[in-house]
Amino acid sequence: MFLNLNHYNLDVYKSARELRIECYKILPKLPESERFNITGQIRRASTSVVLNITEGCSRKSEIERKRYFEIARGSVIELDSCFDIIIESNYVETDQVIKIGKLIKTSFILLSGMLKK
Repeated sequence: MFLNLNHYNLDVYKSARELRIECYKILPKLPESERFNITGQIRRASTSVVLNITEGCSRKSEIERKRYFEIARGSVIELDSCFDIIIESNYVETDQVIKIGKLIKTSFILLSGMLKK
C-alpha cells in the first residue's frame, strides 16, 4: 500500500484481495459456535493467500517465489474445503457463496499459472 510495489497490479493479487474481502463478508452469517473454528480458519486462510502472494513477489529467487505461491494456492484449496463444510452444514445456501466460488477458482488458476512460469 505505502510502498506502491508492482504486485498490486497483478491479477492474482487483485483476485486474492477480493476473495479475502468476500470471505470476511460471509463470516457474520456463520453461527457463533463456529467463531473459533471455521470462522477463524477462513480468516487465516484468506489472509494467507494475499500475504503469501505479496511475500512471493518480493523474492528474487524463483524457487522461493514459487514456494510462497504454492503456500498461497494451498490456502485457496483450504478455503474451498471450508466452504464445502459451510454448505454441507447448512450455515449458508450455495447461492450466497457463488461469488466466493468464482474467486476461489480464479485465484487457483492464476496461482497455478504463476507456478508454471
